[in-house]
Amino acid sequence: QVQLVESGGGLVQAGGSLRLSCAASGSIFRINAMGWYRQAPGKQRELVAGITSGGNTNYADSVKGRFTISRDNAKNTVYLEMNSLKPEDTAVYYCNADITARLLPSYRNLELWGQGTLVTVSS
Repeated sequence: QVQLVESGGGLVQAGGSLRLSCAASGSIFRINAMGWYRQAPGKQRELVAGITSGGNTNYADSVKGRFTISRDNAKNTVYLEMNSLKPEDTAVYYCNADITARLLPSYRNLELWGQGTLVTVSS
């Protein structure tokens, strides 16, 4: 079994910073792309940032220059450093990963989601 476990959400004042972490565990052969999504109340889930296995990144326009996504392949972990937070960043943040799992006798590609972590930015 393969799973993603997130941590790092919480309450912060506008202008503050938070760092989210998401660790993958289980029978992992390879982790391909990883990313962070968010869903605010009454809105659809949207991509915040993504990172490929080679380290290429992409960001939503709304977070460019404020958020940084990174990964530690040795720890099977992806991070989201969030700076200059705004009230409109308030949402549940979800980790997403494209993983090749080792499910003997073969391998299987899985798209996994974390359980979500709430980020609340007060004005």
